[in-house]
Amino acid sequence: MSRPSDFDDGPRTFDPNATARVKSPDLGITGWLRWFWRQLTSMRVALLLLLMLAIAAIPGSLFPQRSADPNGVIQWEESNPELFAILDSFPIQLFDVYASAWFSAIYLLLFISLIGCVLPRIIHHWRALRGAPPKTPVRLSRMAGFSELQVTNRTANSEERQKFAEHTIAEAATILKSQRYRALVERRTVRGTQEYSVSAERGYLRETGNLVFHLGLVGVLVCVAIGGAFSFYGQKVLIEGETGMANALIDYDSVTSGTYFDEASLVPWGIKLDDLEVHFVTPDDGNRHAIGQVLEHEAFVTVFPADGSEPQKDLVLVNKPMRYAGSNIYLLANGYAPTITVRSPSGEVVFSESVPFIPQDSNFTSLGVVKVPDGLETQLGLRGFFYPTQALLDTGAYTSNYPDLENPILTLDVFEGDLGINEGIPQSVYSLDTSNMEQRTGRDTDVESLELTIGETVDLPNEAGTVTFDAAPRYAAFDVVIHPTQVWILVFAITATAGLLTSLFVPRRRVWVKAIPSATGVTLQYAALSRGDDPTLEHAVADLLKSHRERI
Repeated sequence: MSRPSDFDDGPRTFDPNATARVKSPDLGITGWLRWFWRQLTSMRVALLLLLMLAIAAIPGSLFPQRSADPNGVIQWEESNPELFAILDSFPIQLFDVYASAWFSAIYLLLFISLIGCVLPRIIHHWRALRGAPPKTPVRLSRMAGFSELQVTNRTANSEERQKFAEHTIAEAATILKSQRYRALVERRTVRGTQEYSVSAERGYLRETGNLVFHLGLVGVLVCVAIGGAFSFYGQKVLIEGETGMANALIDYDSVTSGTYFDEASLVPWGIKLDDLEVHFVTPDDGNRHAIGQVLEHEAFVTVFPADGSEPQKDLVLVNKPMRYAGSNIYLLANGYAPTITVRSPSGEVVFSESVPFIPQDSNFTSLGVVKVPDGLETQLGLRGFFYPTQALLDTGAYTSNYPDLENPILTLDVFEGDLGINEGIPQSVYSLDTSNMEQRTGRDTDVESLELTIGETVDLPNEAGTVTFDAAPRYAAFDVVIHPTQVWILVFAITATAGLLTSLFVPRRRVWVKAIPSATGVTLQYAALSRGDDPTLEHAVADLLKSHRERI
């Protein structure tokens, strides 16, 4: 064979000092963009971005975020001004992690990567659904579950054997179609021998489930992003029997809202906690190991519509939120709010409120703080413990041994001085800054803590006035949630789960049946091929052979 006239196979003599140079073609801008797109839309990069997103969310739990804890950010800035300036600068933004440029970049790249992975697979899968099953291989003996069945009839002529072979393949196709296979009947000549075969395939639902899973995952991510931008979370502590709250920003204890949430979209309404019933396991129930455990919380509330119509009574349970005017109202924590009244030496009331105390254990031993900034000669701070059922430990300290009001005792430590509330730095109502205050009673002084039962009044140190323990009503913490995509997140999560289960448990397999006429009859061959793990494949081939033999 002669070579082309322009063929060049290099120098005829070998030069060991020669340097081989292979120059690849320039990709250009289009080539580089195509390469970058292929890398970005690969499943490997999608998984890497998902891992990066999980790692990027960690600083959001280590540093206070402006959207969730603005007071914590202010305190962090006061304590570490120089480091704060660095960590808060662009592009670090550790106090706005979820709205930062780098977190948003990872999130957007993950979106693009997932969509770029899924869309080509959808197109390919659609074409596969519309296409015919693959043709029957020439050598089925290489496939899983290979079996042969010899049908002998020496008296039949060649035409009869071919008709019988064609009939057996038609019957095999009927069986496979009844088992939800897509079947393709073939007739071809291989090495001079006429062969009849049926090629069948099923399990496309596996790939469909895989795609549905990825689409559901993309839907969840999209809904989380949209919901996070337009969501609203408001927390409020309500004390039973007292004036309730209005659905306005100024009336919430704390508020977290999305970047694009419109405050004017809050529907005006009010809510009041009429009664909070907490059912505990009692000694009469017969289970002494569970005494004091909570059986149920029942918050009986009254909702006041803004249009002045008749108020509505409702019941809020821990796992049964109340839905009203597009808001979900959840019952969260609960506890006791001792009603404390402080009077000046002249008998004037300078403080009288029900103060929520935070439970410290399952028996509702609770810690609380009272701040009296005005009305006395100096600012007054009270830090105390409330014991619903007071008991004595071996060390002499008080504790509560039952969460209900059986023997309520309130102990208070008194501090005088500067509460620090005039510095312009926000403070938590549940903590007391004693750095500029002098302790008057308690462990570190010679004066014992004040002890009060319900209805009792005691004198403050240095004739500063009196304090009265009036009552111990309960309080409940409610969370008002507005999340426009909450339902869609559930829908897409269920869709993704269903797709994942389908992709895991639906086998993808191909099955072939071949009929080869011979001089003595017809040889039937059976085989299959699995697209993935399929432990029942050989059993399926055996069942097909049995059903086919009975049918023919």
